[in-house]
Amino acid sequence: LVIQTVLATDIADKELKLLRNARWETAFAETSGVEESPRDVVNRKATIVIEHLIQASDVAHTMQHWHVYLKWNRNFFFECYRAFKEGRTDKDPSEFWYKGEMGFYDFYIIPLAKKLKKCGVFGVSSDEYLNY
Repeated sequence: LVIQTVLATDIADKELKLLRNARWETAFAETSGVEESPRDVVNRKATIVIEHLIQASDVAHTMQHWHVYLKWNRNFFFECYRAFKEGRTDKDPSEFWYKGEMGFYDFYIIPLAKKLKKCGVFGVSSDEYLNY
């Protein structure tokens, strides 16, 4: 479980993302077609929900009020820009930041918030993560 939760923070690995999405679909499928113990079902759901909670905690600023997001996103931008200016990266974030953030929301943050809402882990507060 600990290994899976640490690996859950690696959002750049496409193979891990596909495996995680497959585990989510298996855990929350309406019918699995495979007979298994209730304990196994609960454990599978708990494990995948914990992975997604770790992911949400890693990007929590994106699911909070605008001023919180803006503060942490600005800090991260300037950290990346400083790295570019100091020659520690070849990519100038000012050339792709906006488009990158839009993609990050469309393909990572919003689907993650929807999954957390679907599993009910935050109860009625889940709507807040999608609305902010």
